[in-house]
Amino acid sequence: MEDEVVRKSLLVKQEVSSNIVDNGNGNGHVGDGANNNGGATVRPSDSSATAILVISTIVAACGAFTGGSVAVYSSLAENGIIADMGLTVAEYSLFGSIMTIGAIIGALISGKMTDVIGRRYGAWLLDFGRLLLGVGFGITCYVGPVYLAEITPKNLRGGFMSITQSMTSYGSSLTYLIGSIISWRTLAIIGSIPCILMFLGLFLIPESPRWLAKIGKQREFEAALQCLRGVDADTSQEASDIKDYTDNLQQNSDDKIQNLFQRKYVHLLIVGVGLMLVQVLGGLYGFLFYMSEIFNSAGISSTVGYMVLAVILIPSIFLGASLIDKLGGRTILMVSAMGNCLGCFLTGLAYLLQDHNWWKGVSPILALVGVLVYMGSYSFGMVGIPWIIVSEIFPINVKGSAGTLCNLVNWFASCLVSYTFNFLFEWSSAGTFFIYSSICSLGVLFIAKLVPETKGRTLEEIQSSLTDILQ
Repeated sequence: MEDEVVRKSLLVKQEVSSNIVDNGNGNGHVGDGANNNGGATVRPSDSSATAILVISTIVAACGAFTGGSVAVYSSLAENGIIADMGLTVAEYSLFGSIMTIGAIIGALISGKMTDVIGRRYGAWLLDFGRLLLGVGFGITCYVGPVYLAEITPKNLRGGFMSITQSMTSYGSSLTYLIGSIISWRTLAIIGSIPCILMFLGLFLIPESPRWLAKIGKQREFEAALQCLRGVDADTSQEASDIKDYTDNLQQNSDDKIQNLFQRKYVHLLIVGVGLMLVQVLGGLYGFLFYMSEIFNSAGISSTVGYMVLAVILIPSIFLGASLIDKLGGRTILMVSAMGNCLGCFLTGLAYLLQDHNWWKGVSPILALVGVLVYMGSYSFGMVGIPWIIVSEIFPINVKGSAGTLCNLVNWFASCLVSYTFNFLFEWSSAGTFFIYSSICSLGVLFIAKLVPETKGRTLEEIQSSLTDILQ
């Protein structure tokens, strides 16, 4: 009942704030959001991007960029490490997948970390990313999107978060390009640069206002919100909505893992966990960790393959980020999943032709096209939108536990895919990618039937509408 009251209150507030018209004496708001305040114009809190918001986004982007570099490193280093260290397939599979084991550890503490020490400081462990890659990546995969979702106004949230999450693909793209011409040891050293930039940037950005409201720091909450929106912004309505919603949630439940399994959160859990599985079970870490093996076995120069891939990824990243606020994350995600399905199918078909010695000149080209379609489609939407949606849909009273659960599911699935890829590939190269293609097709159906559209709504509006579905 309390959740229903808050949901209706938020909708009423939104309608009133958009329809009140200035009557000329300063008692109302004009239709475009400005008001009369003693002759001074006060802009609404969600009207533009401030310098501190941009800086905060850049800091979060450094984390995403590093994640992309970390994810593809083992693919680029495969030939050099195997040659230098003399590793077997099983030994290198362990090396490739051990990052995901570290990420599981990071996932276990990521949700509680966001609740205990905040969004900004939670990402500091990325500084140790070169020593504990998986732990750092596991934390920032969740903390970064949550922080951005909580600091960005609704009219900018989709674009800002999409651009930031797309930095994962930019990191991958640049690493592919550089890694094809330098040694794996030098590449590891270069990879620490964005970690250092992120660490330094964390001293410049504010804490999440919603987290400050959750722990009862009213003065700091208001100051952080004003800092993010600008000194001339009217934050009273936004602050009131956040405070009312957060207070209600705090009164009715706390963030314990068992609270996630209440009936009102069932739909959210299905969406969150399902998106984590859709993102990785379609073969993502097989492509990312072992792309050298895919290229070489298909008869493609890995150096040429990486360079072509680096060029292809850039426009697909930009296109997805530029369209998310127009088409919505759900639509972009569906297109991305369909592209993943097609890319896996084409790659599997290339190996099928190779196995039967059919069209020998065509199969390498088809394999390259399949890889490019998969990676381009992944960069278009799947790289970041699942994390964006997960960061948006869970109420702040269960966000820590929900984040831990979704993060764990993602990295357990990633570990499964990355460790089994080489064994599946030895069993049947074509069959491996046909399996991935089938999983991607199920992902398309899942997104079409169950994933909500979140564009153009505040976090409180999104969460209230979703938790109301099963009540």
